[in-house]
Amino acid sequence: MMNQYLKELEQEPFDPDEFVERMVRRSMQECRLQDDQFDPEMIHDIFTQAIQDLKVLQERQERKCARLEQDVQEEEKLYVAKLAEIMEQHSHCVNVFSSLDERMSRCGGRALDVGEKLGAARAPRARAAAARDLLSHLANFLSPGPVLSDVFNDPNKLNEAADVIQKLYTIAQELPPDKFEVAKNKIEAKYDEIERNLIEEFVRAQNQGNVAKMKDIATIMTNFKGYSQCVDAYIETSQMNTLLGKDIFAAVLPLCKKNYTVISSVFPNPDQVISKFVLNIFHLKLQKYIQTKLADKNDMDKYLRNLYDVYISTQKVCDELVAANLVSAEGNTTTGDLRREALVNGAMAGATDGYAALEIRRLKAVLSNSLNVYYNEKQHVKKQIQGGGFQELRRDLQAVIGTRANINIAQIENYGGETFLSEQLVQKMLNDAKTSFTRCKTLCTPNELSGTTIALLDALIQNLLIEHVDYALDLGLQSIPIAENKSPPQIYFFDIVNQANKIVRMFGEHFQESVLPCLSKQGECIQRKNTIMEQLENKLDAGLERAISAIVGWVKLHLQTEQKKTDFKPEGDIDTLASSACVAVVSYLNSVIEKIHTELEGENLHAVSLELAVRLHRVIYDHLQNFQFNSAGAMIAICDVKEYRSAVCGRGTRSAPAPAHALFDTLHALCNLLLVKPENLHQVCEGETLAELDHSILHNFIQLRSDYKSHKLSNFLKGLS
Repeated sequence: MMNQYLKELEQEPFDPDEFVERMVRRSMQECRLQDDQFDPEMIHDIFTQAIQDLKVLQERQERKCARLEQDVQEEEKLYVAKLAEIMEQHSHCVNVFSSLDERMSRCGGRALDVGEKLGAARAPRARAAAARDLLSHLANFLSPGPVLSDVFNDPNKLNEAADVIQKLYTIAQELPPDKFEVAKNKIEAKYDEIERNLIEEFVRAQNQGNVAKMKDIATIMTNFKGYSQCVDAYIETSQMNTLLGKDIFAAVLPLCKKNYTVISSVFPNPDQVISKFVLNIFHLKLQKYIQTKLADKNDMDKYLRNLYDVYISTQKVCDELVAANLVSAEGNTTTGDLRREALVNGAMAGATDGYAALEIRRLKAVLSNSLNVYYNEKQHVKKQIQGGGFQELRRDLQAVIGTRANINIAQIENYGGETFLSEQLVQKMLNDAKTSFTRCKTLCTPNELSGTTIALLDALIQNLLIEHVDYALDLGLQSIPIAENKSPPQIYFFDIVNQANKIVRMFGEHFQESVLPCLSKQGECIQRKNTIMEQLENKLDAGLERAISAIVGWVKLHLQTEQKKTDFKPEGDIDTLASSACVAVVSYLNSVIEKIHTELEGENLHAVSLELAVRLHRVIYDHLQNFQFNSAGAMIAICDVKEYRSAVCGRGTRSAPAPAHALFDTLHALCNLLLVKPENLHQVCEGETLAELDHSILHNFIQLRSDYKSHKLSNFLKGLS
């Protein structure tokens, strides 16, 4: 049981209550009788025995703890003694180290002092030895015959020979020429030979990719006068068999970047070397490529296109080099930096000389050819059209005489409605001009740009606006029928106005986008544009005026010849419909006004619609003054005016300006005076529509009634006087 108790007491964590509970459970199992009864005396004995065992166990553990404490105390005494011994040894070591450190400092100071004294004593000896060696080598050059020194004859001692010959060359420059001429010549010859050998060795190292050896030779060569030849040799070797593809410009930047890495590692002045490297590309490689590209000038359009492409590509390459910090945008003459513009000019090498004249000649030829092709396709031979007031008067007189005599003296030709204007042609001409202006802005010098732009604009104005638009307007003006024509005039001029306005807008947009950006002073070009625009506007106005006159003239003539007096003074009961003359006029006006609203817009539409309405109103008003009206005729007249108003004023999107509506509303109200009862005349005359009219107009219109005298209508109008 002692061992059992010891195991339970050593458990972690130990719970005394749990320990007692376990003893109770074991005791109950040992003392259980039949029928679940137990013996309390036995339990008492068990616990008494357990208490005695625990006391014995406690005494045993106390004796064990006492022995362990005694052992620990003895170990502690030994540890303290050993620690004291170690501390004493450590103190001794510290003292010894301090002594050694002090001795080392004294020895180091003495050694440094001795070294300085030895160096001071050795330098003169070293200089003397170097001078002796140089004098020995100089003696070899002073003696007759070839130089037999191993330094100059052993290829493996090329670097040493280079150092010696460079110093001898410097000394030789100070020797008197008469006495030492032979020696100087031999030294210079050997100097040149070693210089060539160094450059050859440098090239071999470059071909082998030995950057370290290249750097050593380049460092040596910096003291030689042929250092630039070494740089040239590197550039020539590195650019050999490069930039040979179709897209030569795309290969320039990668080539420069690749070599700049090597140049930075090899040469002590990499910025100057890379500048020379880039300059060689532009002045040799690119210049030769560009000259070959531009060699053929037979096809002017192809030549100018190639010229622009190579110029843009050259500028792009320069911009890439500037972005990579290989070329300076502004340049710096003190450091040798390359200027961007100098590179471009060097590559182009005068290729842009005479460009302006070629561009002007090319644009004139292209525009003229486009016009010729267009008119040839139309099978039209351009005419010499004479303008001026006398020619217009002559045409009108011939037309009137021809109409009266029923012969075609004036020979008015309308070309079947052909306008001789083409937006496709104009777009092509503008595209050609845009190409020229774009190239002009890029390729012209600042002094040439303004004059070239004006010359190109003059060519465009001459061919597009004068030879095409202005010519079409002249043909259109001649094709407008005269005002005295008996047949309904076909007006094609409205189509010309529509196309001319579109073309003028296209030209205006092109002028803003392509012409003005090329100029610093824009006043002269704007004045040229405004002058031709005013000329075209005047012809458009003249054509519209003539077209309106032709329309109104035919309406007037048709009503005079076709309107019968019986139309407004019929006998018996008839249907109150518009007269046949009115129906014919309205049918024509509907087609004409539909055309006007289709082809015109903006201010032109407003002005033409209003002017046509005013003139037609005057013609119809004057026409009605020539008839007398009974009641039925008055109804017909009212129907006629209603039809005229519907045709001229329209409605919705085809509605005429408000003044036109007012005119025909008034005319309609005047026609009502032909129908109302005599006793109501006074009231109608003072109505809202007619109240503002002059009373003489009202009197004149009422006098057209057939019952004016029989009913003594003047008596009903006395209050109006």
